[in-house]
Amino acid sequence: MELRHLITFKTIVQKNGFNKAADYLGYAQSSITTHIKELEKELGRPLFDRLGKRIILTHFGEQFLPYANQIIDLYNQSLTIETEPQGELTIGISESLTIFRIPQLLLEFKHKYPKVSLQVKSLENYDVTKSLQSGDIDLALVLEKENWKQEELHIEELVRERMVFIRPNSNKGDLNTALYSDLRCSYKSVFDEYISLNHLDIRDSLEFQSIEAIKHCVKAGLGVSLVPFFSAKEEISNGIFIAKDVSKEQSSLSTYLTYHKDKWLSPSINSMVSLVQKQAINWE
Repeated sequence: MELRHLITFKTIVQKNGFNKAADYLGYAQSSITTHIKELEKELGRPLFDRLGKRIILTHFGEQFLPYANQIIDLYNQSLTIETEPQGELTIGISESLTIFRIPQLLLEFKHKYPKVSLQVKSLENYDVTKSLQSGDIDLALVLEKENWKQEELHIEELVRERMVFIRPNSNKGDLNTALYSDLRCSYKSVFDEYISLNHLDIRDSLEFQSIEAIKHCVKAGLGVSLVPFFSAKEEISNGIFIAKDVSKEQSSLSTYLTYHKDKWLSPSINSMVSLVQKQAINWE
């Protein structure tokens, strides 16, 4: 049963005639006649009595009309589904971004879109591409090496991060141990490049998945590290770390917004994307 046939039927009744319905809907009269014949064939009973030049609803037609109207109304109502953000939205976020940048973002989003059930997942132990492809998360905010690309993903670079080399503000600290953050190769390669270009005397290394753990270990004198400035801004300003900016000519990390290329962007996702883009302008 085609919706256009029901609309034709309803319009004939409203306009009291095939010709007037054809003019109103922009169809040829032959098309109007075909619509009704096909509908009557499917229903197995006539909808109209043709009495000379007059048409009137059959008893069945009168009974069927409310159902036709209801189907048309339900279709029109369905077009308004999710015109406002609602339902579930799952966002994957790198741990360091969650701590230092995301709380205000999530607070504003929940205030603006209370009908959205928001879930946040840490990406530290997840393959971002697989998580997006499987639908485990809808979109992601990640720290990756600049010029990061994945064929299956739409990737938008939000900000190229300012990187700083940090060491403890103490003469007792171990300056020969590199504390690597995040086991991803991209992060490690940026630090390795810095070590090589600056001829650092690194004799040992430790690996962590948390920048927060890294900072506590640097503060305790366990070693040195390379981190995004935003993650250590407070400690640097308070004199806990001695920091040195990485040259802009060297490799860096960037914060990216990403989602699967084949993902349908619901109003909820579009609203989150817009809010992230807006707030990212002020990230440093």
